[in-house]
Amino acid sequence: MKKEQDMALDQSELSVWRKICTYKIGVIPLPLYLILSVLIYVASVYGRLPADMIGGFAILMIMGIFLGDVGIKVPILKDIGGPAILCMFVPSAMVFYNLFNPAALKAMTAIMKTSNFLYFYISCLITGSILGMHRQVLIQGFLRLFVPLVVGTLGSVIVGVSVGVLTGLGAHHTFFYIVIPIVSGGIGEGILPLSMAYSEILNLPYEKFIPQLVPAAMLGNVVAIMTAGYLRKLGDRKPHLTGNGMLVKSGDEAFLKAAQESHNQPVDFPIMGAGLLLACSFFIFGQLANVFIAIPAAIIMIFSAAIVKASNIMPAKMEQGAYHMYKFIAGSLTWALMIGLGALYTPWGDVVSALTPAYALTVTCTVLSMIASGFFVGKYMNMYPVEAAIVTACHSGLGGTGDVAILSASNRMEMMPFAQVATRLGGASMVVLAAILLRIWH
Repeated sequence: MKKEQDMALDQSELSVWRKICTYKIGVIPLPLYLILSVLIYVASVYGRLPADMIGGFAILMIMGIFLGDVGIKVPILKDIGGPAILCMFVPSAMVFYNLFNPAALKAMTAIMKTSNFLYFYISCLITGSILGMHRQVLIQGFLRLFVPLVVGTLGSVIVGVSVGVLTGLGAHHTFFYIVIPIVSGGIGEGILPLSMAYSEILNLPYEKFIPQLVPAAMLGNVVAIMTAGYLRKLGDRKPHLTGNGMLVKSGDEAFLKAAQESHNQPVDFPIMGAGLLLACSFFIFGQLANVFIAIPAAIIMIFSAAIVKASNIMPAKMEQGAYHMYKFIAGSLTWALMIGLGALYTPWGDVVSALTPAYALTVTCTVLSMIASGFFVGKYMNMYPVEAAIVTACHSGLGGTGDVAILSASNRMEMMPFAQVATRLGGASMVVLAAILLRIWH
């Protein structure tokens, strides 16, 4: 009898151990994650964490994987862009309260500033995402969404600036530092190029602008996600207002829905390497063209990639390589980049001081006016109002992450191609407009 009890106990302990071994932090099994974490931490304590790309990637990824995983799994938080929020603000608070040791900060500084990880990420993200879009989505999708996006953007600017003036924030500050970040297309595609544009125009370090721009984008994304959840319920109550994922009431949308499958070929690593070269080359072209054109290099890169894609002159294999490189960078290094941005470019004190009642009210009114404009314009343009409003809401999201969160909250994931058009092209257009206006009125 005792032997049977011992065997049962052993089986129970074995079952617990198997559960521990199969539990994952991100994609890494928990025991391995703990070993890696202890290794990196001890190395930083003893000053043996390399202050270069190796040490930088180690500290950024180990934190990014954990905080991103927590943000995805925690109820409520996972529905409001939790991974981005945690990866940006937890490191920011840790730096503010001196919870990083010097070796860890040196490693992060080396990769973020010396090695230009930020520029590398932006190049891969923008080039791959644009070249990876279906050409018809790029052209026809933009035309379909042009009117609700323009009207929604105008509505958000008018209402947002008006509320900002009434609450004492001022028209100039409200437009350039609250409204524009909300509609710029996210962190990687919008805030970062926007900060570089502001930096070039105002002759100030770009890291000065990130903490001023990020809070509006974050809070705007939360408002958009919550509103998307309400729109889903509205569609359930009033079926005539929704196409349950279909945007236009008539016409051929099949090619748009099929666009997501157009680059699902197996990864070809040499071709993926060519995609990396393309990303670097588009960025270099932007730097070179900036010598002759008074437009920030990052913006030139965005539109040069869009022109190449729309012209259909890039070989399909090269587009595939750029797209796969983008997927790798976005899937593996996004949260790592957010850790670096939070720790080095997002002063916690500045973020907290920015979130005043007037600020929150201005952000909320900006987003709601954009979504309401999309709803009512779509109604008169042979679009389903709920879907038109949801796609317009994606214009105020945190890039691809925000699109996923907004479409998940509305249960409309099949609308991702439309969301990408609204986010990327709409955001890029607003970044360019902001750069032009700031150059005139700064």
